[in-house]
Amino acid sequence: MNYRKDKYGNEISILGFGCMRFTQKAGRIDLEKALQEIQAAFEAGVNYYDTAYIYPGSEAAIGEIFERLGIRDKLYIATKLPHYLIKSVEGAEKILNEELRRLRTDHVDYYLMHMLSDDKTWERLCGLGIDKWLREKQATGVIRQVGFSYHGNSDTFCHIVDAWNWDFCQIQYNYLDENSQAGRTGLMHAAEKGLPVVIMEPLRGGKLVSNLPEDARKAFSSHPVQHSPAAWAFKWLWDQPQVTCVLSGMNSLQMVQENCEAASGSFAGELTEADRAMLGKVVTAIRKGIKVGCTGCRYCMPCPKGVDIPGTFAAYNNRYSDGWITAMREHMMGTIMRKEPASALQCVRCGKCMKHCPQGIAIPDELANARRVLEGPIYRAARKIIPIFMKY
Repeated sequence: MNYRKDKYGNEISILGFGCMRFTQKAGRIDLEKALQEIQAAFEAGVNYYDTAYIYPGSEAAIGEIFERLGIRDKLYIATKLPHYLIKSVEGAEKILNEELRRLRTDHVDYYLMHMLSDDKTWERLCGLGIDKWLREKQATGVIRQVGFSYHGNSDTFCHIVDAWNWDFCQIQYNYLDENSQAGRTGLMHAAEKGLPVVIMEPLRGGKLVSNLPEDARKAFSSHPVQHSPAAWAFKWLWDQPQVTCVLSGMNSLQMVQENCEAASGSFAGELTEADRAMLGKVVTAIRKGIKVGCTGCRYCMPCPKGVDIPGTFAAYNNRYSDGWITAMREHMMGTIMRKEPASALQCVRCGKCMKHCPQGIAIPDELANARRVLEGPIYRAARKIIPIFMKY
């Protein structure tokens, strides 16, 4: 296993275990199977395990597994505060204590504000005193490092990075999403600030492995260097020194073994120009079915009415590449689960965005198309209900 250092010099395995997708058995996590997978990963050198308060049964499962294996003090636990469920420091304290009980530990190594996709949300939390509470917990050692996980655009991500003295962050990033969400812009900004970056969705929920277009499969199979599609996706990430750890939701011993082997043989600067050109062909093949040729350059931003134009187009395209559920989840996180809504509904067709689009996209027209696909009755209902629970 290869390792990279966090902000304080701790060595983190470049492959992290994402604990959201354990196998279910009779509606519960198959604990014995998960134990075997975690044990195999740990013995192969994986020392970073990511869970969250809202992952059903996950915290309790890994707490029991780590205790049974006697390895708690030999690894790092990352879990998350569901800030959207709290309205006071007392509420945060209650959830943290519950997490510690579930995890059977007296401290959390890496504590994230879960889905912090709006800088206004962080301002609200600071107004509640959560920032001071986090520092107090750090001073006592109950929380060792504080970070945030992020779904949103690169501009807002950079604002959040600059808003506080964070210890690390977590973003969705892969060779298909290089210029969407936080993207390479966000990755580089975090690195310039000295923040370790943990990567989620390296395989795009399996999109970069399963059901690849024929042209993508040909690009892989005809390349002189042979790796599995999953290994290529991981290697693309590990090739970048700004990437600290890549999470994988491993739920089979075979997956653990293959991913650990890939991590043991990967390093920054490994990919050649030919490798990158091959992956470029794969991206082109995957994107053939997209609806809008948006590259995520963000020259169209900011929108005077607050529409997240690149984010909306990314979700619109994902509707046809990844399915309706994935697209709706991303669109809701990017436009509803934030202090200031960013829906395509807000477009007034002023045309300002079109003056700056290097792709010549008819943005107002395409936003209208995206709105018809993404912002139907379910979205409109969620737009009214979700802000209530976000406690703005």
